[in-house]
Amino acid sequence: MDIIMEILSGLHPEVDFDKCETLIDDRIIDSFDIVTIISEISDEFDITVPVEDIVPKNFNSAKALFAMVERLIEEE
Repeated sequence: MDIIMEILSGLHPEVDFDKCETLIDDRIIDSFDIVTIISEISDEFDITVPVEDIVPKNFNSAKALFAMVERLIEEE
């Protein structure tokens, strides 16, 4: 989870990612941020994020993102 928090904080250091659960809904992160996040987690965890997983529910919070990464690691 620390790595994900570092990635998110690098994009938006002003956001409290521990508490925010509306990153997409409140337009805190945008499509460019999502591309960056996907690229960084792919490199960091050696996983591929399938197109069907690029949905708001997986990027709306750090917890959701972490859960998706854990699931993808298990599936590899």
